Amino acid sequence: MRFRFSVTAVRSRAAILKGQSEVFPRTYSHPTSPPPPRPSFGIAFDIDGVIIGGRAPIGGSPQAIQRLYARDGTLRIPFLFLTNGGGIPESKRASELSKLLGVNISPQQVVQGHTPFRELLNRFEDDPIVAVGKGDPATVMSEYGFKKVRSIDEYATYFPDIDPLAPFKPWVMNETCNKKHASKIVHPSYDVYSDRVKGVFVISDPVDWSRDIQVLCDILRTGGLPGAEKGDQPALYFASDDLEYQAAFPAERLGMGAFRIALESIYNTVNDSPLKYTSYGKPNPFVFKNAEAVLTKIVSTMHQHKEMTNGGLANSFSTLYMVGDNPKVDINGARKAGRPWFSVLTRTGVFKGKNNHAQFPADLVVDTVEEAVDCILRKEGCE
Repeated sequence: MRFRFSVTAVRSRAAILKGQSEVFPRTYSHPTSPPPPRPSFGIAFDIDGVIIGGRAPIGGSPQAIQRLYARDGTLRIPFLFLTNGGGIPESKRASELSKLLGVNISPQQVVQGHTPFRELLNRFEDDPIVAVGKGDPATVMSEYGFKKVRSIDEYATYFPDIDPLAPFKPWVMNETCNKKHASKIVHPSYDVYSDRVKGVFVISDPVDWSRDIQVLCDILRTGGLPGAEKGDQPALYFASDDLEYQAAFPAERLGMGAFRIALESIYNTVNDSPLKYTSYGKPNPFVFKNAEAVLTKIVSTMHQHKEMTNGGLANSFSTLYMVGDNPKVDINGARKAGRPWFSVLTRTGVFKGKNNHAQFPADLVVDTVEEAVDCILRKEGCE
């Protein structure tokens, strides 16, 4: 299905593709003109099932997002994308969304499931780690500042017999040499045969479940050195714990939470001690608290304030809207976070019910993100 949308409040394509040094373009006005009032609300949008379905925009998302910008292309309503997805750097996701929606999205406006992994840099900066998932997980962690990163794709190639099913996976055999060589150039290396893995980070949905579960069990059971004696389990982090999510297929698809359940079940069966792990992502209230902080920084950038006079966002924003399609994740998370969060549930993704969700009811139920933005702007008097 093709979607048409007009770009009336957009910077030029050259400006969109320009470097990210200018987060939001400056506007110039007569010195006596009063500055625009500080917004009293902010918005967080989920991506899959709200903004896009597969790779295409849905629910009038381009038109909805464009309404949050002024005619000169400057941001007038603070908003961000709050997704459990990932696998690519925030800068690349921002560029993709900019092209898709026809506006200038800053990397600051993209909060992915693995974005909080930046906070673990002090602990693992110089330690050997393995990054798991689709996309380019090693690049994600390298851009966060981790110095010794290998993707599980590359890591597995150093142990020819670690995956007994590899001979039956021709796509793996064809790509092994190229991946191994390219990863060595891009990412700092460590000796996989002597340096124990200190941390495993599941960045996005794994592609080869059978291999990844096998390799992770080997890493986690041996203290970070496959083939060695049993040892203390290295740290394990999941970017999210979504059991299901909405993609292009009509029915929901299994997500990272399903992979975690499979890994945990197998690991606990073959190992004496239960699997220890930490999960990030919605509906964890921490994610919403972090989103509040990011929205505060966005407002500060918009108004060129060096610091906010209020100590907390709860006193700065009257309302923060979470627009999502998954009651268990988006709506549940906003409910757990409490004030000033206000939940808006769309029918374009996981949720398709006629009435509100029974277990995790939203504050507002709408058909599309375009309707959600329309309701928010009317409620806030910003039409």
